[in-house]
Order: sequence, then structure tokens, then C-alpha cells
Amino acid sequence: MNAQIEDGEQRRRLERQRRHRSGLSAETVVAAVLTVTGHRILARRFKTPAGEIDLIAVKGRRLAFVEVKRRATGEECEAAITPTLRYRVRRAADLWLARNPRFQQHDVSFDLVFVLPWRFPIIMRDSL
Repeated sequence: MNAQIEDGEQRRRLERQRRHRSGLSAETVVAAVLTVTGHRILARRFKTPAGEIDLIAVKGRRLAFVEVKRRATGEECEAAITPTLRYRVRRAADLWLARNPRFQQHDVSFDLVFVLPWRFPIIMRDSL
């Protein structure tokens, strides 16, 4: 019985690690796309007690807080954007801005990027 429990726990741990690596990979791809399009990446995986922001990027006077979702379909990406997620990202952005006052006068945007298999990332400005 203990062997079955340990196997189940190990499978869950491995699945969590796989999802984590997949998310990091998607964020790396999106950071590269943003960089190529003239953005400067200010932070990656900015964590606060209120929530986490995947990417923070600036281009000119536009400051973007970017949420990256990697799923098999666009519908699955959309389903992952919950009111709770929106709230947590906005709270984390408020904290980041409080710690980085030089960006407080920038135009703030909350962007979504969907990363789907075999497709260029879908960037949606101010959609979060």
C-alpha cells in the first residue's frame, strides 16, 4: 500500500515539475518576442504575497505587466484567466509600482499572451 502512495506522490511531483518547466519555457519565448519587438524586460516571475507577475516589460512610456498562459488550445488559455488571477496580478503590479516609483507615470497595461503548440504567441494588449 505504501508503495502505491509513494508512486502517486512521485507522479504528482514529476507532473508539477514538468508544468513548471513548460511555463518557464513559454515565458522565455514570450520574453524573446517582446525583446525583439523593442521591449526591455524589467522582471521575470515577480513574486509578492499578493500574487505573481510572469513578465514586466517597458517600451517607451508603456509599462506592461504580462501574464503568460501555455495550454493546448486557446479555449483552455481563456479558461485559465479567472477573476482571482486578474485581481492577484493587479495587486502584485501595485506593489511593484510602489517599489519602482520611476515607472509610476508610465502608461500601464495588463497584457495576456497565449502560447499554443506550433503557433506564434498570441499577444493581447491590455486584456487582463
